[in-house]
Formats: sequence, structure tokens, C-alpha cells
Amino acid sequence: MKFQILNANFPKTEEGRVYHMEVKRGEVANRIITVGDTNRAKMFIQWLDKDTPVFYLESQRGFTTVTGKYHGVPISIVGIGMGLSMMDFFIREVRSTVDGQLAIIRFGSCGTIGAPKVGNMIIPSGAFAITRNYNYFSNGEDETSLNGEKPYNFTKAFYADPMLCKQIEKQLLNSFDEKEIFTGLNATCDSFYSSQGRQDENFRDCNSDIFKTITATYPNTVSLEMESFMLYHLASSSTSAPLKNSNRVSDKGNSIKAAATMMVFADRFRNEFISPEKVQEVQVIAGLAVLDALVETELSEVHPESEECVWNTNTSFNTFTLRRE
Repeated sequence: MKFQILNANFPKTEEGRVYHMEVKRGEVANRIITVGDTNRAKMFIQWLDKDTPVFYLESQRGFTTVTGKYHGVPISIVGIGMGLSMMDFFIREVRSTVDGQLAIIRFGSCGTIGAPKVGNMIIPSGAFAITRNYNYFSNGEDETSLNGEKPYNFTKAFYADPMLCKQIEKQLLNSFDEKEIFTGLNATCDSFYSSQGRQDENFRDCNSDIFKTITATYPNTVSLEMESFMLYHLASSSTSAPLKNSNRVSDKGNSIKAAATMMVFADRFRNEFISPEKVQEVQVIAGLAVLDALVETELSEVHPESEECVWNTNTSFNTFTLRRE
């Protein structure tokens, strides 16, 4: 797709398509499930209402957007890949193209350093970030440590929307035993390797005791992954929900409700990893639960009845056709 960008501050095309996701107003719903795996995003298509066209778009920057209806409620599923940056792109660009409140649930995978086991579900009540301290590695390890530098930095914790978390837990309990569902803090790491404590002899990572540091800093930590902190942080940093073609705002306070639930793929203490068969089993059960939780969430929506929204169009197009203009 060729873009003619009109604004370097927040790049959009003349028709309002954002730079990385390539979506415009009316192509993303107020209720969103975000996943890392684009194949997981496609999985949700089978559960969307059959009497409503399904919008599907793959951007050149690796984002996959699926929009339709579930039980009559407009829903979007967005595959974003991995990492803090991809979550930042996604939230900011969606916020700029959707009017009114947003409810966003991250549905993904994680590792655990606590009681949960492979195949269990985690609903993180909050998340903090762990980032590599580049200054620590600028010279010799001993020299930088003497200057008070530590190899990894920890942020404060930011928290999910408690009601959205309760909705997720309620739906998961329909299919999982309560002993298979855990809450607690999530450590969002800037690397799958170094800041998650994986040992790699090819690099000097100084992470052999990072699990001890995590539990000493945040004793309630149960999971490790790479996205939830940015979701919670930006939701907490969001301003009031914008209305189309207006200087007014729909509500005071934050315009984004955020929560997450993750399947445990890696048990770091027991050194176990989930099987492909178990992944397929758990993600179907949990995916349906997340959909049900999302449609029960109350929002101050603005444009669900607009004719410009893809879920209200009478156009019938193939589910897997790239819809680019």
C-alpha cells in the first residue's frame, strides 16, 4: 500500500489510515482482543456471527486486524506480534481511530515463576516492566557495578481494570477449575532472553539471579511476558474518550479499560514447556471465555450504528481477502 502521509507528528493518510496498522475510523470496534500470534487472531473468525461480514486486513508492518460481531456486539481481534513497541503502536493507533471508550483484553501466553503450572491461566491484576540497563554493560561488569549501576531496571506497577478482570475470571471459571486460574503481578520484560533470566553463553547478560530480584521486589509476581505492562500503563495514562467531529469528550478520566489473561506456556522453575496439543486445547476454551467477557463489558460507545463501520456494511467480502484501498 502506498501512503501519502500528511502529518509527521501522527502519521496518517488523507483518508485517515494510520501508518503501522493501516486501519481507519470504522474498521476497529470499541471492544478489542489483542493477541501476539496472528494465527490466533485468525482463530477467532470461526466464532464471529455468520450474518455479519468479517473485515480482515494485514498491514505491511505485521499487524492483523479482524472485525465483525459476536452475539451481535461489534468486536475486533488484533494480532500485534511481540514486545512493548508493538503494543505501543497498537494502542496509540487504535485510540486515534475509534471514538468513545475502549475495552482491550490481551489474550496471550506467558512463563511462570510461581505456583501456576503449564496449561493454567493467569489474570494479572497489575504489571511492572523489567528493562535491560544498557549503562551497566558499557564497560567491564565490575567497574559499572562499583558505580551503583544494576543490570536491570524495574518500574512501578500499573493495574488492570478490576471489573474487566472479574469478567474474565467469571468466564474462565465456566471451563477451568478454580485451582487452574491465578491472579497476581506480571513482569513485562523487554527481552524474551536476558530480562526473563534465560541463559545464553553468547552474551554477557548478568541475569543469573534475576528471579530472586523479581520476587524480592514484587513478591506477588506470578508471570513473565512482553506486553501487558505497556497495555496497563497506556490505559492508565489515557485521557478522556474523544467524540467524532467534536471538541467535547464523552467521559472524564481514562478512556481505556484494560485487562489481560495468559496461558502458561513455560514453567521456569520446573523447566517445562507446553505441548502443541495442549496449546490448541487451552486457547480454544480460553479464547471463547475472553470473547464472552468482552461482550459483557459496558462501554460508552459512539459509532456502532454508523454506516461507515465495517460491521454495519451490506458488502459481502471473503474473510481472507486483504481489504486495502
